[in-house]
Amino acid sequence: MITRVQVDIPVPDAVALLAGRALPARVQVAVADAAEAARLYAACRGPQYTEARQLLEARLRAANKILAAHNPGLITGWAHLSGLNR
Repeated sequence: MITRVQVDIPVPDAVALLAGRALPARVQVAVADAAEAARLYAACRGPQYTEARQLLEARLRAANKILAAHNPGLITGWAHLSGLNR
């Protein structure tokens, strides 16, 4: 059997914007909240940021709950958190 190599094709910004406009408002807010929480989580390093990381993890879990109800492919996981090895 011959298998094809899966190649990620970049999505132009205009197409991503049109797709984003088709999402319900609560899902758009959850996508933005998950992206912001993931970005801030990567900046919280060290033991002094333990409480901040816990709050960001709670925000990420809440956003993922909404995203999973709409489309499981939108979930932000640990792989999306840049610079973290979990």
